[in-house]
Amino acid sequence: MKRRTFLKQMIAQGAAACFPAILPASALGLNGTVAPSNRIALGFIGLGYEGKLKNLRVFMAQPEVQVVALCDVFEKRLRGAHLAMQSYSLKPSAHEFETCFTTRDWREVVARSDVDAVVISTPDHWHALPAIAAAKAGKDVFCEKPLSLTIREGRVLSDVMQQRQRIFQTASEARASIKFLKACEWVRNGRIGKLHTIRVAIYGGFAQGGSPMNINPKPKPVPEGFDYDMWLGQAPEAFYTPVRYTKYRYILDYSGGNLTDWGSHIFNVAQWGNDSDRTGPVSVEGTGRFASDGLFNVATEWNLTYEYANGVKLNCVSGDYHVRFEGSDGWIQTDGDALDASNPDILRSEIGPGEIRLRTCLEGEHRDFLNCVVSREPTFCPAETGHRAVTLGHLGNIALMTGRKLKWNPEAEVFDNDEEANRKISRTMRSPWTLES
Repeated sequence: MKRRTFLKQMIAQGAAACFPAILPASALGLNGTVAPSNRIALGFIGLGYEGKLKNLRVFMAQPEVQVVALCDVFEKRLRGAHLAMQSYSLKPSAHEFETCFTTRDWREVVARSDVDAVVISTPDHWHALPAIAAAKAGKDVFCEKPLSLTIREGRVLSDVMQQRQRIFQTASEARASIKFLKACEWVRNGRIGKLHTIRVAIYGGFAQGGSPMNINPKPKPVPEGFDYDMWLGQAPEAFYTPVRYTKYRYILDYSGGNLTDWGSHIFNVAQWGNDSDRTGPVSVEGTGRFASDGLFNVATEWNLTYEYANGVKLNCVSGDYHVRFEGSDGWIQTDGDALDASNPDILRSEIGPGEIRLRTCLEGEHRDFLNCVVSREPTFCPAETGHRAVTLGHLGNIALMTGRKLKWNPEAEVFDNDEEANRKISRTMRSPWTLES
């Protein structure tokens, strides 16, 4: 019996565990076990903190998963993750450690016929190309947020996933949060009246509110076993320094700072509550400040305003971290932990028959992905949703760079009559890498 056939039969026999109707892990095999021949074979690309300590660990705990390939450009990380597999595995009869393929070139993972899906936990500038290549090779994809380095990358990635009918999960735990879910359901079902304003706060500075700082590191020798040219990939050639590698998120060649990093989470929730998962704002404007005179050059402060065609305005400021929905009859605010509202009755409100119930999986994005690999139903954060969420961060950065109000066409995904802004939708890739290859 083929792996997918077996798992689909298990789905038909199991009870739902994920809201509203998704398969529980226990239904995939007797006592939570699945024969190795019927497992979902995963290849991992990128084995830093998220890749090793989060994604590899969590996926290996799932009974139907078999890890068949590991990839990282740094030999030290690659070997560390390979060794960690022995302690992560909850399947004593599996021999994943002994048989797992290892490489420093992600293309070798994508090309393997024994890989069903890839898990991408690379720096931001290395999200789109491996995901696109994997889809073209017939693999499903679990990819860390932010989905893309540019708006153009996200558009191509989402289109390829649709064309190839691949399952894609944007790895954002926000949609598995019961607090975010409830807030968005209450908003979508009119508990605060007609929605008119969304207020979003995202950590400014660096990391979670770190103070802006300028770093002027000196070139260092590339560590032994580190394929630095592959790490740079399509980004411009640049000297090696540990800070570039460890703090890439605050360098525009590799990321978009907190606006695209933390923004991918909270913008995702804002779009969810606004029922705009497959579209975006029609304008953006704002003021802010970029780090300068050092290696770090992302925005560290901002006050941005987006307008939607439905009349809703979204204001995003640098500060703490939360989303607040304001309507004609009240407001709801949450950071994913605390949940508050203008009227306590809202917080006790139940979603009744015939009302809008939003799609999630309270067991998390990893469980949801595996369920959908089998069922072939969309995940709770597919490529289009992840793309539209990070696009708000990209639009904010572009508005801050140009210093003026920009008119955005969310269907064509271009700026109206603004050549300078449109040039920032994509970036030139260093040879031999291309987005269409």
